[in-house]
Amino acid sequence: MMDALTGDAGACGVPQGEGSDSLSCLMAQAALGHRVLLAAMLAEIGLYPGQDRVLGTLWENGPMSQNKLAAALGIDMSTMTKSLQRLERSGLVSRAPSPANRRVSVVSTTPKGDALRPEIRRVEEELHRRMSDGLTPEEVETLRSLLAVVTRNTCREVARSQPAMPSSAPSSKPSSKPSSAPTEAAAASR
Repeated sequence: MMDALTGDAGACGVPQGEGSDSLSCLMAQAALGHRVLLAAMLAEIGLYPGQDRVLGTLWENGPMSQNKLAAALGIDMSTMTKSLQRLERSGLVSRAPSPANRRVSVVSTTPKGDALRPEIRRVEEELHRRMSDGLTPEEVETLRSLLAVVTRNTCREVARSQPAMPSSAPSSKPSSKPSSAPTEAAAASR
């Protein structure tokens, strides 16, 4: 993989060796590079990775319950709570009890959070520009299409590997299989 600063292959900490050009290794290297670059760019505007997605989801859908927000983002509630606590401390979101059910917390962006919208858009555009450097617009579209297929395939396989739950009631026995959902693993570092 290319170091984001120097262009040096392998400098991002991903071992280079036999099989390093396999599809799996290239996907891991690209994902790591994306995550490192996005984290650095978001830090410039005072955000942690994933907080941009929380704000974007709220901008797209309006105020929503904490549970629905976590489900929309595909993250567990403990990760959602931690992310919202940070956003709330920064004054970017607020939480209030739902008028219909006071046990439900409704999350909204604040004016300070809304003011970040153009900055997050700028980060997204710059990230896209940097990631697609050296690619033609046609190659970018081909890559987007191919990544969509790979994403569908991996999501399907993750779903297949998850233990089946009875539809009538949740199992009282905890699963011995750890979750391999990519979004939760990425979100856990927020």
